[in-house]
Amino acid sequence: MLDTLRAGAKSWISKLLIGLLVISFAIWGISGDLLNVGGDQVATVGERKISIVEFDNAYRRELDSIGRNIGRPLSTVEGAAFGIPAQVLGRLIAEAALNETAKDYNLGVSDQELVRLIQEAPAFQAPGGGFDRALLARVLQANGLTEDAFVAERRLLEQRRQIADAISGGLATPAAMLEAFNQHANEERSIDYLEFGAGQAGEIAAPTDSELSAYFEDNRARFRAPEYRKVALLALTPERIARPDAVGEDELRREYQASGGRFGEPERRRILQIPLPDAAAVEAARTALSEGRTFEDILAERGLTEAQVELGNMARGDLLDPAIAEAAFSLAQGETSEVVEGRFTSVLLKIAEVTEAHQSPLEEVAPQLRREIALRLAEREVLDLHDEIEDARAGGATLQEIAERFSLSLDTPAAFDSTGKDEAGKAVPLPDVNDLVSEVFESDVGIEADMLQLGRNGFLWFEVREVIPARDRALEEVRQQVADAWTAQQRRERLDALAAEILEEVKGGKSLADIAEARGLTVASASGIKRNGNDLPLPAQAVTGVFAGPVGTTGTAAGDGDRRVVYRVTGATAPAFFREASEIAALDQHLADALQNSIVGQYIGEREARLGVRINQTNINRVIGQGGS
Repeated sequence: MLDTLRAGAKSWISKLLIGLLVISFAIWGISGDLLNVGGDQVATVGERKISIVEFDNAYRRELDSIGRNIGRPLSTVEGAAFGIPAQVLGRLIAEAALNETAKDYNLGVSDQELVRLIQEAPAFQAPGGGFDRALLARVLQANGLTEDAFVAERRLLEQRRQIADAISGGLATPAAMLEAFNQHANEERSIDYLEFGAGQAGEIAAPTDSELSAYFEDNRARFRAPEYRKVALLALTPERIARPDAVGEDELRREYQASGGRFGEPERRRILQIPLPDAAAVEAARTALSEGRTFEDILAERGLTEAQVELGNMARGDLLDPAIAEAAFSLAQGETSEVVEGRFTSVLLKIAEVTEAHQSPLEEVAPQLRREIALRLAEREVLDLHDEIEDARAGGATLQEIAERFSLSLDTPAAFDSTGKDEAGKAVPLPDVNDLVSEVFESDVGIEADMLQLGRNGFLWFEVREVIPARDRALEEVRQQVADAWTAQQRRERLDALAAEILEEVKGGKSLADIAEARGLTVASASGIKRNGNDLPLPAQAVTGVFAGPVGTTGTAAGDGDRRVVYRVTGATAPAFFREASEIAALDQHLADALQNSIVGQYIGEREARLGVRINQTNINRVIGQGGS
């Protein structure tokens, strides 16, 4: 069980949860016979009915929740394809079974307790604390619930909780279970191993004709040509229909004039700045300037270098202090300022270099501007053309006819298979459209396929023009591929035999060091290996074997390509177990919750069986849009 859980997820906690959730869903799933019981209900549990309206509301709320998570609405039909109706119905049936049980046991919740529970619910607390009735109203409105319906449902929920708490409340995870999971996840092992590859397989002679023919006949399905399809593609994007040459000179000039400094560089100055942090420094600088000392003299007196006071090559907008910016850009190259009183400090400036502003002429940027203007105009035209193309298709026009009518180009790429590759095995250049290849293979010749979205504001239509059926290839068509595959198999068999031979020597008592010396290999070591470790120096297959037995366990494993490994386990370290440790404590809580849910699920399954569950599939189909009357 532990290995199954490990293979199902990335972390050891998630492995456990996924396994238990699968069990829980199986228990909480729909029990009873699938009978058409008639009426306006989708199911009955004992004497309690689940109405069409109740199921429809619950189903749509679930679809809305999923839609918010994936960023787009989910239709009832799409939800049905994902199995959501069964999950919603299973939950409603489980709730109905517990509601019936609560009624049989005469369980209840006082009005005062119900009010307290609602007012203390975290979802209805104001930002500053305390119950927020307006927030409750907004939540109910967003979920399409009235206050009376919410209170009634909350009362039933609390009654169901009484049953669940009575059955499984306080159930703790057994220490032995926690320790077993900790041992499985955190045990570490050390190994010595030999690694070798194609170089140890030796030279493999080319296959004879009889060997090649026999291999081909035994593996004919591997070399079978898949089904290919030829299509016509009509792409409608701004880039496809933009006409830069049609942009007039007046429009081009207006765009250039409105571009501001986009096509130019502002004036820049290399500025040197001596900070004057206090009144004494300001007075000293003023005195020095009045006595005729230069910026460099003041720099030297303060023990500074030019590199320490250089701000860099700055534009006016790069300077955050307006006073300093004004002073810096009013000086000529080589000039030193008077003391400048900035917003936060006083400074002394010198302009070491001035780079004049530069504006690219219209002639230089005209091609770029024409493309931009044309694309902007084409974006508006795309939507109009889209509607006209759809109207033409509705009238029975082919894509060829539509392309000619609207002066659009029709693409006819090479035939491709279900992976998008041509008959030579190379990827066919196709528009970057989600599911294009799969949509092509779900369509057929003569079928009008749905339009596909192309990029942010483009559209793509396709027609299947020819279906080239899958077929068996003749040997002469794939002789080289067959020869390569035969050679690869021979190499694998030799390496497997070599690995088995070395393993037998290890089991016979030879050390890895002696074997390595005799065969020209090198012994390597690895430690800290965990079952779920990443970036290990071993093939994944070897990790399973390393933990398959005690210290001294030996084995072989195949890695990517021709890599082979023979190993011996040299050490094992059991992890410390502290129930209070954060990772163990988190697992403890998750396990306890899962065990409690499992017990409650078993109880619900028993109650459903006793009460009897009947389902009206016709009414369910009516809700999810799959027929029914």
